[in-house]
Amino acid sequence: MELNVIGSNPVNVSEAVFGLEFREDLVHQVVTAYRNAGRSGTKAQKSRSDLSGTTKKFKKQKGGGARHGDYRAPIFVGGGRAFAARPRSFAQKINRKMFRGALASILSELNRQGRLRVIESFGIDQPKTRGLVGKLAELEASGRTVLVSENAPEALYLAARNIPYVHVVDAAAIDPVSLVGADQVVLTVESIKKIEEWLA
Repeated sequence: MELNVIGSNPVNVSEAVFGLEFREDLVHQVVTAYRNAGRSGTKAQKSRSDLSGTTKKFKKQKGGGARHGDYRAPIFVGGGRAFAARPRSFAQKINRKMFRGALASILSELNRQGRLRVIESFGIDQPKTRGLVGKLAELEASGRTVLVSENAPEALYLAARNIPYVHVVDAAAIDPVSLVGADQVVLTVESIKKIEEWLA
């Protein structure tokens, strides 16, 4: 299949990367796992065994209502938590084939919806925000935009960092969350070749 390149000849791309059916179940699973992997999982609370304090029985056994041995019980103010949270990992197992399949499915759906733009290069040699804003206007790229480039120059990162909702990523570092949340994805021809080599 072919992808139209703005201002140049179309480029031949793999059907297995840009022409797949959308697998919502696979994409959902991979996106969820990717986001969960970024959670710190450091929440911690103290149970009654973690608290310091005396374990001396503070009242007589009978005649005083509930029978308690110490004040660290969960029902008392200042007592321990009944089911205390512990540090944990939220990581989910996603194998390589699933991850690559989800990325290919997302790219195919972006292409199908017309949210994928392909250009020869960004042509940003100076770290000037104005130049990149003009380039995005030419491409009719608005909203949340992801710019994908192979070995992107530092000038492109510097030019984009002051523009709201514009994110520059290297072709080898694309992730499903950024792609799913983007209104427009702009790729260079060189980055497409890199992605095809990776995913095909």
